[in-house]
Amino acid sequence: MLAMFDGSDAPGNPVDNDKTVFYDPKERSDEVGTRVGRVEGAFRYALVVERGPRAGLTYVLGEGETLAGRSDDVDIFLGDVTVSRHHARFSVDDAGLTVEDLRSTNGTYVNAERQDTARLQAGDEVIIGKFHLVVAGGHA
Repeated sequence: MLAMFDGSDAPGNPVDNDKTVFYDPKERSDEVGTRVGRVEGAFRYALVVERGPRAGLTYVLGEGETLAGRSDDVDIFLGDVTVSRHHARFSVDDAGLTVEDLRSTNGTYVNAERQDTARLQAGDEVIIGKFHLVVAGGHA
């Protein structure tokens, strides 16, 4: 099930102020533990929280840079002490999607390997603290 959430009913939480697409993982048609490769929508890339706090949320990545961390001023709020305030930067450009670790304390992992910078594609897993994010492709 896909739905659009505009955060209008919860203005106090930084996550809820972002327009984002989310789905209820209980209604997934594929097997549990299978990585998501595609999400419906008119965008190029998204990050699906597969495991960890906020499992089931999908963050749509627009063109340009998207910051992830636990600070009030990031685009993707990952509220846990295992996440640095400004943990990682996701960049979407003509060449595709990249992730860059912003010298975080616990590091950023791509497919189980610690990376400073990595090119991502649909199906890749990015681990930021307790959050397991899977890269999904859209239809744009």
